[in-house]
Amino acid sequence: MTVCAVCHRTGVNGAPTIGDRKAWAKLASQGLTSLTGVALKGVRKMPPHGGNPDLTDTEIERAISYMVNQSGGDWIEPVSKLAPDVQRGGGAVVQAYCARCHQTGADGAPRIGDRAAWIPRLKQGFEVLVRSAIKGHGPMPSRGDVANLTDTEIRAAVAYMINGGIATTTRPSVAPTAGPDPNHQINDGAEKYPGIVGWLQLFWTRIWGNSEISK
Repeated sequence: MTVCAVCHRTGVNGAPTIGDRKAWAKLASQGLTSLTGVALKGVRKMPPHGGNPDLTDTEIERAISYMVNQSGGDWIEPVSKLAPDVQRGGGAVVQAYCARCHQTGADGAPRIGDRAAWIPRLKQGFEVLVRSAIKGHGPMPSRGDVANLTDTEIRAAVAYMINGGIATTTRPSVAPTAGPDPNHQINDGAEKYPGIVGWLQLFWTRIWGNSEISK
């Protein structure tokens, strides 16, 4: 939106328009490495780095991937080559980046711990949900607009939000508990989606091991 869209939104100077599936399908067939090389060097009326020398190679790769995906592609935007040495936990990632929308439900984001909102999103599987977060979905940009978040960190953050703030190093119980749940984190979802609870039990078992689900 700040650099590439100047030409690729309108098609000025012959630039392939974002959303033009035919034009981008032909370009996508060349692969990300080839397209990135062209963008870095410049081609025809497009200057090197899109005219912004401050753009890193990874930012250009992500911009290209975004335009491809907006035009019918199914690419995963690469993470920054400058990823942190220490892997961040789900809670740290959520508090630093995800909470700004998922704490309040801004732009329709499912709130942290709201099982009734998260369970329908799990129907196609946890990894599909993680991939959606990696690629971006609706108003949420790819990787939450944080280029150096790794796939593992995103996976941990998604699990953390589903579990209502429970760290992913422990496997939460998804079975209905006896008596009321004061935080409405388990019973609400179980009561509203009873047919999915059994599936979730199998799901968490596959993610955290084959031991018996906690009761």
